[in-house]
Amino acid sequence: QVQLVESGGGLVQAGGSLRLSCAASGRTFSIYNMGWFRQAPGKEREFVGGIARSGGSPYYADSVKGRFSIARDNAKNTVNLQMNSLKPEDTAVYYCAATNLPFGNRARDYGYWGQGTQVTVSS
Repeated sequence: QVQLVESGGGLVQAGGSLRLSCAASGRTFSIYNMGWFRQAPGKEREFVGGIARSGGSPYYADSVKGRFSIARDNAKNTVNLQMNSLKPEDTAVYYCAATNLPFGNRARDYGYWGQGTQVTVSS
C-alpha cells in the first residue's frame, strides 16, 4: 500500500498561484500512476491531471490546460501540482491519488487517496 499526504492549499486571489505537493510513503512510489482530482461543494470529484509511473508528459483536463502543471520526482516520492492563473471556479478540495491500474482519468480506478487540501480562490 501507499500513503499519500497533500499540502500547500490555501486562500489566493484570482490570477494568483499555488503549488500543491503530495508526499507518498509505503510501497515503492514509482510503481504507481498518479492523479490529481478536485471536488467542489455539491459537485462530483473531477480529474484535474495526472502523470504516469515512469514520468513523461502529464495529462490535463481541458479546464486547467495551460494553467496547471504536474511533475513527479520518484527519488523523493513526491508529485506536485503547480496552479497558475487561478480562477474562482478552481475552488475545491484537491486530492492526489495513486493507482497501479493503467493510467486514466476515472476516480474509481484510483485505490489510494490523500486526505485532500482546500484551495479557495477569491474574486
